[in-house]
Amino acid sequence: MPRIVVLLLALALAAAAPVAEAAESHGKLRRSAAKAMRSLGAGSGVLILDATERTVIYRLRPYRKRVMASNTKLFTTAAVLARLSPAGRLETAVYGVGEKRESGSFDGDLYLRGGGDPGFGRDDVEELARQLAEEAGITRVLGRVIGDESAWDSHRGGPDSGFGPSPWHAPLSALSYEGNGRSALGGRTPPEAAAAALTSALERRGVDVRASARVSRLPDLAGAQRLAGVASEPMRRLVRTTNKFSSNFYAEMLLKALSAADGDVGSTTDGAREAYRFARRLGARPRLRDGSGLSRGNRAAPADIVELLDELRDRDEFPAFWGSLSIAGVDGTLAQAPHRGLRRGPARRRCRGKTGTLSGVSALSGYCRARSGDTIVFSILSNGVNSNAAKRIEDRIVQAIARWG
Repeated sequence: MPRIVVLLLALALAAAAPVAEAAESHGKLRRSAAKAMRSLGAGSGVLILDATERTVIYRLRPYRKRVMASNTKLFTTAAVLARLSPAGRLETAVYGVGEKRESGSFDGDLYLRGGGDPGFGRDDVEELARQLAEEAGITRVLGRVIGDESAWDSHRGGPDSGFGPSPWHAPLSALSYEGNGRSALGGRTPPEAAAAALTSALERRGVDVRASARVSRLPDLAGAQRLAGVASEPMRRLVRTTNKFSSNFYAEMLLKALSAADGDVGSTTDGAREAYRFARRLGARPRLRDGSGLSRGNRAAPADIVELLDELRDRDEFPAFWGSLSIAGVDGTLAQAPHRGLRRGPARRRCRGKTGTLSGVSALSGYCRARSGDTIVFSILSNGVNSNAAKRIEDRIVQAIARWG
């Protein structure tokens, strides 16, 4: 049985029996949280756990599942770190289909095969061109550079956009280029842009490429010759970008990379299933539809999120997860205008968390180091609210957690 459930049951039993008064600090926190939560209405819920003392400090509708917006990224990144490891990297490689002659001429095509690196760009292309020219000794390509995104499906978005291009993030591809921004793509698909960039980089090094770039699938990966490769930043850094700055693009890219980790074609739907399976192993039961939280089908209860966050503290990848969270009043989304209330006060630097915002939805979950020295794990989820007003209330609760927890 999930340990959050056990604690809540114990709390319910204790309420029916004579017990000693809780510590005064916890009492003040309960009163502060209860007062603030009244302003959020019946569509809100909260769970505040003293993880050091194993005590539930305050709860209100903790089991009701709600749209959680970008708190979904907590489940995505936790699963990614567990499956791919904090030091794991995503490779983009060049494979040759053809024959390299003694003259340096490559009689065939070069396949640029993406592995899902969301940060693949100009510097990586230049490094691949260097390896092909200097290490592989290629002086001429009689075929062309072919962009291969077949490690994943070709859907450019998630369920919120019917798996087509989304207005809320750049198009998805296993072979991306410069974040797939419009200026970088120039009207081309991501694999077309990446293949064209490598063609140009080779020509700048004096390697003549006979034909123009195009997109296709490497016909036989096992039988192809690997000629060059570059790796992404370590997973801990990719996850850091995802959580601190709430990058929808990175979250969706990492979810597909999670899906492809077992060798199957990566997809959003399968990645969401993988993230759910990991969460369930830790005792949480969210409903996951994508990696970023854009779909309103992503739902969880405060108890699910607190269960996830509490259980992660015992895992080897926790330092990387902890380092990915925004620090209150210092960096990421908890230092931006909607949470200006955290720029001062006891919560500054003492709390870390993940925000979430959609129309009518606000969420904030994370950890605080209270003045008592205890670690407090919390989750506040609100639906049917003005998100800006809700964030001011979240700030008040987090300040109370840091002060009285």
